[in-house]
Amino acid sequence: MPIQKMDYIWFNGELVEWDKATVHVMAHVIHYGTSFFEGIRCYETPQGPAIFRLTPHMQRLIDSAKIYRTTIPYTLDQLVAAVKETVRANRLRSGYIRPVVFRGYGEIGVNPLNNPVEVAIATIEWGKYLGAEAMEQGVDVCISSWNRFAPNTMPALAKAGGNYMNSQLIKMEALTNGYAEGIALDADGHVSEGSGENLFLVRNGIVYTPPLTSSILSGITRDTVMTLLRDLGIEVREQILPREMLYLADELFFTGTAAEITPIRSVDRIPIGTGRRGPITAAVQAAFFGIVQGEQPDRYGWLEYA
Repeated sequence: MPIQKMDYIWFNGELVEWDKATVHVMAHVIHYGTSFFEGIRCYETPQGPAIFRLTPHMQRLIDSAKIYRTTIPYTLDQLVAAVKETVRANRLRSGYIRPVVFRGYGEIGVNPLNNPVEVAIATIEWGKYLGAEAMEQGVDVCISSWNRFAPNTMPALAKAGGNYMNSQLIKMEALTNGYAEGIALDADGHVSEGSGENLFLVRNGIVYTPPLTSSILSGITRDTVMTLLRDLGIEVREQILPREMLYLADELFFTGTAAEITPIRSVDRIPIGTGRRGPITAAVQAAFFGIVQGEQPDRYGWLEYA
């Protein structure tokens, strides 16, 4: 989806006009992928624009940078305030928020430590990542030929820019072959996640999701969905999943900030369940959107108003 220009980007501590928020072509991030980012949704509610789980997202940004020995020059509270300031400045009612931390212009070697740490926060308008119709009808996906990186090669818990080169390969292969998305296996051949989404599987009324040890990102929407499923009285198990479980599932769905909760109707052309959204997926969608759109009580304090 093309980026729609907005008025301001928060850049290194101040609001800057959109076209003036620039990076030098010799910045370390361009050559080595030294960046860390978040994706956050802002929803329009009767009480005003509500940012979904803003503080946990910004804490994960700090954690991602820490794994790579990068200290962000702003506190958690300052980052949270900066996001709200950017939302207000752009008069964003609903859309997507992209905070990014990166190593800027300085030295050219692989060692990043002598390069400045820069921070930017942008907001854009962005609809349903996998298509509005997919929320009910589901999407067709494939098992990717590209595996997720093995433990001790790349830290999957860091939402780092360089990690998403792997995601790009998964996504491009899927699109080239006529699928909406790909599912990657981990280095041991077990189910991991999509190119930018966590995965849930329903079988005989029990919901399964791969554990953190399967090279997945610790998704905030994933955590949200696990909480909502338990509220609905549905058992959730984090466990290693073999590939063939995907074909035998009654329901499958993706979760993520961009994808929200998107059902999967087929894997490798094998229909899942009835070939469209199942009842558990529908129930957790209703619970999720009821809260984020301000129609149901925010009993967990997930919404932060700008």
